Amino acid sequence: MKNDPLKISGMHDGATPSVFRNAATLRLNMTPTETKLWEYLKTKPFGFKFRRQHPIAGYVLDFYCHKLRFSIEIDGAYHLDKDQKEKDVERTMNLENLGISEIRFTNNQVINEFENVLKTINERILNSSPQP
Repeated sequence: MKNDPLKISGMHDGATPSVFRNAATLRLNMTPTETKLWEYLKTKPFGFKFRRQHPIAGYVLDFYCHKLRFSIEIDGAYHLDKDQKEKDVERTMNLENLGISEIRFTNNQVINEFENVLKTINERILNSSPQP
């Protein structure tokens, strides 16, 4: 952004080089559930482009639509851990402070309830307003 001399806002909101490297590694090693959802999201549902393993601030978002400022996360079993749940809540709040809305699904939901996952995502896309 023009009025952002520290370059802390925009598509990457200040992501560090290490976060970019981590994102690149994660793109090369997507989980089966991430791959399954990516097959849909890469078709640009309703004309909106999603990025996979997108670095932003100190995080790597599983899937991110910058135009909608919308993140989709797929949680594996380790997200059931008490400490990880607390980190996830903090992460969601930090993303919200950056103006990014987030929706989370479990691996189980993607595997066993894929049509419902897509319905939820599509509803969110259709009810979101593109950001300038």
